[in-house]
Amino acid sequence: LETGAGFPFAINNSTGWIVVASELDREAMDFYSFGVEAQDQGNPPIASSASVSVTILDVNDNSPEFTQREYGARLNEDAAVGTSVLTVSAVDRDANSVITYQISSGNTRNRFSITSQSGGGLISLALPLDYKLERQYLLTIAASDGTRQDTAQVVINVTDANTHRPVFQSSHYTVNVNEDRPVGTTVVVISATDEDTGENARITYLMEDSIPQFRIAAETGAVTTQMELDYEDQVSYTLAITARDNGIPQKSDTTYLEILVSDVNDNAPQFLRDSYQGSIYEDVPAFTSVLQVSATDRDSGLNGRVFYTFQGGDDGDGDFIIESTSGIVRTLRRLDRENVPLYSLRAFAVDKGVPAKRTPVEIQVTVLDVNDNPPVFERDEFDIFVEENSPIGLVVARITATDPDEGTNAQIMYQIVEGNIPEVFQLDIFSGELTALADLDYETKAEYIMVVQATSAPLVSRATVHVRLRDANDNSPQLKNFEILFNNYITNRSGSFPGGVIGRIPAHDPDVSDSLTYAFEQGNELNLVLLDPRSGDLRLSPALDNNRPLEAIMRVSVSDGVHSATAQCTLRVTVITDEMLSNSITLRLADMSQERFLSPLLSRFLEGVATVLATPRHRVVLFNIQTDTDVGTARILNVSLSVLLPSSGHGARFFSSEELQERLYLNRSLLAAISAQRVLPFDDNICLREPCENYMRCVSVLQFDSSAPFLASDTILFRPIHPVTGLRCRCPPGFTGDYCETEIDLCYSSPCGSNGRCRSREGGYTCECHEDFTGERPVPTAVGRARGRLGRGSC
Repeated sequence: LETGAGFPFAINNSTGWIVVASELDREAMDFYSFGVEAQDQGNPPIASSASVSVTILDVNDNSPEFTQREYGARLNEDAAVGTSVLTVSAVDRDANSVITYQISSGNTRNRFSITSQSGGGLISLALPLDYKLERQYLLTIAASDGTRQDTAQVVINVTDANTHRPVFQSSHYTVNVNEDRPVGTTVVVISATDEDTGENARITYLMEDSIPQFRIAAETGAVTTQMELDYEDQVSYTLAITARDNGIPQKSDTTYLEILVSDVNDNAPQFLRDSYQGSIYEDVPAFTSVLQVSATDRDSGLNGRVFYTFQGGDDGDGDFIIESTSGIVRTLRRLDRENVPLYSLRAFAVDKGVPAKRTPVEIQVTVLDVNDNPPVFERDEFDIFVEENSPIGLVVARITATDPDEGTNAQIMYQIVEGNIPEVFQLDIFSGELTALADLDYETKAEYIMVVQATSAPLVSRATVHVRLRDANDNSPQLKNFEILFNNYITNRSGSFPGGVIGRIPAHDPDVSDSLTYAFEQGNELNLVLLDPRSGDLRLSPALDNNRPLEAIMRVSVSDGVHSATAQCTLRVTVITDEMLSNSITLRLADMSQERFLSPLLSRFLEGVATVLATPRHRVVLFNIQTDTDVGTARILNVSLSVLLPSSGHGARFFSSEELQERLYLNRSLLAAISAQRVLPFDDNICLREPCENYMRCVSVLQFDSSAPFLASDTILFRPIHPVTGLRCRCPPGFTGDYCETEIDLCYSSPCGSNGRCRSREGGYTCECHEDFTGERPVPTAVGRARGRLGRGSC
């Protein structure tokens, strides 16, 4: 009754037998108490109960168990036999169990024993230990209840005893150390040995005497420097070093360490002075000594042997050398104070150690001046601008030169040596001030060129001075009367009329800086001439493009803003016709240019032609002026003209070209005297080739080729008409027709008058005078032949 879950017993309800229903474990529950009930089958059933107690009896079903799986202990090797090491303990859950202990393995040479004591196993030292033979024991301990057993591990570490003292390998050590080793350098490691172990063998090193240059590491025995060493101060040190163990009691040993300091090249050469100064004249020859430097070295042997060099320093760009053994500084080439007045050299004193030590020193060499340089002007040429009309005595410039020398060698004196005749300027001998001594007029002379000289005896130099005057508006514009001669050839061709600029008003202002303005004051009301008021350019009005001659007189003014001038402008328009060209000739003038012919010789030339031909001057029509380009360098001017007969009226008949040529050539001396121009023989005539047939006579004539631009001189603007030379075949007198095949009656026009009788003959006619009348026999002349008529032969 009231058994609960997991109850290990059950009862048979028929028989009443109590049986074990599940596994029993005394160690978990060793006693059970419960009730049972018996009930009949009556009605009502009747029951009765009883109490049952069950005690669980023990059986050996549990093994002993150690309280820990591993044990550890330390034991000094000098421990006495029987010394307890440690106690192990095992537990058995069974009742009345008796546990016994034994060492089952690891008990090398039976050094340990175990006994049961108070339920545990006491491990004791059975035999003496030796640390050098065994330092650790690993024992396996077994606990048994007679049937079952368990094992555990026991680790016993044997510790050393301080039985030995430290021992150095030698009682005396000797080492070498270079003096340049840095602080903290390990010189040597001194070590002692101790056959003990552990603390007994842990050695501490120390120095018996305090030597400040060294220290020893207590743990390692490393001897290190703690101050810089200097062979030159002390060459050796002896240290007493003790090695002491940490056993109880402590044991020690002492040795001696001798440290020999080795000399190294640790001292650089030292110059006797911090710096050196010297001086020398710039003109001394090469290899002249300047000064001597000297240095010492505290080291000995090769470390203390010194030589001198500029290598790695400054030798003045190779101008100096230094003797390696003596330290004498010498010039290597000629010096120039004006280029380098002061040298800052840098030399080295170098010892022969390895590695070598070197010490620099500064050397200043002052180059002394000699008068070896002439004065030098800033420029070879000076441009000086001076206002014209400046007052006399004005300092116009200061011209100076420099002398690279110094002191008295650099004193300079100035003078004008060329170009000051007459004496217009004065140059101060010391200051170089250039002073005007006369009035300066731009229009008289715009520029003065002088040569000035700077002297630093005995050396000199020269420069050219250009004194250029600046123009002032102190002059009026200059304007002469001028003509515009417009030869207008009437042709069917278009574009022959000059539509562009034909020239400009020939005004001139001596003041070059002036700006001129131009204007027509009168006479140009019809604007026949178009004027640009700023440039003075002239154009012809298109209204002049007709076949009417014209002459107009105008008044022109020009102003520079302060002054003004006026002059007369004459416009002459001449109509050039083919008849003029047909009856024209070309004269060749020697050594003549277009400009010179127009001004001033044109007027004299026209006067000369008119005088030779006994005709008024206005009947001479000159329409072309052209330089002959076929004669090389000779200056020959071709002038083409035609001349109206003096008796011609409105018919405007011209001298024939043959008559013009003959009369002008025959009278060329008179023409030259009047016109002041030399007339050359006529050029080869194209008729010399005899191109005409049937006794026709060849006549050279001019034909229009082109209209050229206007030619300009001081007083004339001339528009030429460029012709080309052609020819015309004419029939002899008395014949006509295309081929001169038809004879004509020359008496038809009654050339003999009313008082004579004309009789025709071949090539002309003869006049027979009536009674009481007489006259010259009409004989054809050269002029008559040229004009196709007879000379004077009337009765």
